[in-house]
Amino acid sequence: MQDAGGLESFTPGEGAGSTSEGVSEEAKERFRQAAQQIKQILREEKRARRKDDRVAQTILQFLGEEKYAHLFQLIARLVARDCPSIFILAILSLIHRGSLEAVEEYIAEHSITLKEPSESASLLKRGNLPADVQKSILLWVSRLQLVMSIDAEKILIRLMVDENNIDGTVLQFATFVLVEYFESIKRPIPYEELQPLTIKILQDVLAPHLSRIESYFKQQKPTKTEEDAD
Repeated sequence: MQDAGGLESFTPGEGAGSTSEGVSEEAKERFRQAAQQIKQILREEKRARRKDDRVAQTILQFLGEEKYAHLFQLIARLVARDCPSIFILAILSLIHRGSLEAVEEYIAEHSITLKEPSESASLLKRGNLPADVQKSILLWVSRLQLVMSIDAEKILIRLMVDENNIDGTVLQFATFVLVEYFESIKRPIPYEELQPLTIKILQDVLAPHLSRIESYFKQQKPTKTEEDAD
């Protein structure tokens, strides 16, 4: 893990250390404030992009469910980075029916399918998880991959802190969603134990598209003349 602007980041092609974000009763007010911040940003997003109305409304629906309050701050961070809402919903689709429906509708509109299965399948099998649990998680990974295949450049440009590292909020968010999923099926697994699986999943989802934004980061680098002027 590397620190970037006060937030952790991780490299999609490499392993990462353990991170966790404790949630306490005292933090509830902070989460409510984060939810209000998200709502305001999404209102502005709605005005700017009418086509994203269903997606924004689904996130607002999710924010109305108190049991997910511990995820609000992480969503706020992603929204603040202008992460496309559909990617946030794709992560939430493992635990939230409204998000699942919105993502499936979005994928259907683009008429795309996966050409190759996720490499995360082998890691899931080694975990001795029931077949139905493996299937649910692999379907989740497939949705993430399909959304990435549609909007890779837009998503990665917003989430990458530099040409090698992704904002670590994505890792935290996806891991907490997995924690929530396993708790919902009465098979609780600690955050720290699920993080290696999340890292592998995000590698499968993000790494194949990194080459598509190399030119973007090259353009962001100062030229020799600019460096000399400084």
